[in-house]
Amino acid sequence: MLRDVITVDEDKCTGCGQCIPGCPEGALQIIDGKARLVSDLMCDGLGACLGECPEGALSVEKKEAQAYDEKKVMVNIIKAGSGTIKAHLAHLKKHGETNYFNQAIAALKENNLNPDDYSEEKKEKDCTHSSHGGCPGARVIDRRNDTPADNAGSGNDTTSQLRQWPVQMHLISPSAPYFKNADVVIAADCVAFAAGNFHSAYLKGKAIAIACPKLDDGQDEYIKKITHLIDEAMVNTITVIMMQVPCCGGLLQMVKQAAGKAVRKVPIKAVIISLEGKQLSENWV
Repeated sequence: MLRDVITVDEDKCTGCGQCIPGCPEGALQIIDGKARLVSDLMCDGLGACLGECPEGALSVEKKEAQAYDEKKVMVNIIKAGSGTIKAHLAHLKKHGETNYFNQAIAALKENNLNPDDYSEEKKEKDCTHSSHGGCPGARVIDRRNDTPADNAGSGNDTTSQLRQWPVQMHLISPSAPYFKNADVVIAADCVAFAAGNFHSAYLKGKAIAIACPKLDDGQDEYIKKITHLIDEAMVNTITVIMMQVPCCGGLLQMVKQAAGKAVRKVPIKAVIISLEGKQLSENWV
């Protein structure tokens, strides 16, 4: 059948992976250093990934392709977990795809999953009704003045240098006191697991926010928060620490977008960590 499908210009594609989070259906994957459309069945042709490509390598074209199959898409979506389910449902609602949305809800029920567990409305309700007057996980805790651990300064890499809570980008408040005039680390989720010396080498004396550019939804909100850190918290520097995998590059792009929107200018450093936990590069950008 003739329908809209994403097309990748391989000459323009750099394999940065920024398009991947914009395709919760799983139609796009990075293969051999390039974004590839792996299945017509998975591509709904709505183009949510287009704005994520910094090189303009993606376009929507009408061509002969297999019909999009929401039921088959949901098989992979459900396997990918709750974050991907939420992103997919939000994607369908944003584009007004009521028919596909209803099919997705039906698929959740067929797999004994409660659709209400994956709605944005429920997430907001859960995080605004608690005994603390807000989401407990987002309650600001400033530990910068705590007495250091006994082995602090001993060179022991096991000493925690975390002096704040929360750390996840969705939960942090850019107005928290520990961000004011701070040197800030924005790290990919996997970095601290790969780099054994993460606390001593990268976190000590800094405020932090963590995020995953591939799996996290609501990344427009991330950009707003980083812009707020630059203009309102007036941070001194931002160090973006990423893994060497292509999709991690999306984290640096988010910071650059935020910096482009900000009124103030702030030095930005990019650090790449290998899968073995070694620092591969460190550059001001």
